[in-house]
Amino acid sequence: MNVPPVHSLLDFSGRVVIVTGSGSGLGRGIARRFAEAGARVVVHYNASADGAARVVEQIRAEGGKAIAVQADLTHAEDVARLIAESVRAFQRVDVLINNAGIYPVHAFLEMTGAQWDAVVNANLTSAFLCTQAAAKQMIAQGEGGAIVNLTSIEAENPAPGHAHYNAAKAGLAMLTRTSALELAAHGIRVNAVAPGLIWSEALEQDWREGVERWTRAAPLKRLGMPEDVADACLFFASSAARWITGASLVVDGGVLTRQVF
Repeated sequence: MNVPPVHSLLDFSGRVVIVTGSGSGLGRGIARRFAEAGARVVVHYNASADGAARVVEQIRAEGGKAIAVQADLTHAEDVARLIAESVRAFQRVDVLINNAGIYPVHAFLEMTGAQWDAVVNANLTSAFLCTQAAAKQMIAQGEGGAIVNLTSIEAENPAPGHAHYNAAKAGLAMLTRTSALELAAHGIRVNAVAPGLIWSEALEQDWREGVERWTRAAPLKRLGMPEDVADACLFFASSAARWITGASLVVDGGVLTRQVF
């Protein structure tokens, strides 16, 4: 095979990247980072229309190309429309970043079936539907592709009040490996990034005590920033990771290195 030159490894010029849940927060940072690398970006959102519009506006103001597409990713018809609108705008799909999800807190003994289903559907079923639909488009194009799933350190380190979220993210970690196994024959690589606690203005305001505990526990002594996670996604989606599939990269400032006893 041809080994790409180092200077081209993070050049996404001409490539089309869908970032789910990118109207705000971590997804917004990932979308903007891919645009900075030259990608044409599909900014997916479900409810945050204004936020998605601002992300598109920011990317275009910096000379990039982007569109916003609304879809409820728990419904296969909406996912199919997301892929179709991406292709209609940019003629192809090269990279899918499965970032969309929700993060509510519900105590295990009080958790309802509806609450469980909502979290599993938003965090796991959505990734299954998007991966399947995007992979079919990539296969039709005949040039392979890359899929990156945003899991969490909670996939292997449980947190109270998050039984549904922990289970969904653990499921997504295994979905990453199984889809990587089956899609490799088509030149599609599937990997996961497992973030720790990521900074947001609301987080610092609403959970100051938790932020302080995290900062004390993290060997690198700070919260993660969206760009920290985005750069891991860039790596996995790039030709720098051309012989990596079914892998998971923890991006947590070293928190999981802490002794448990």
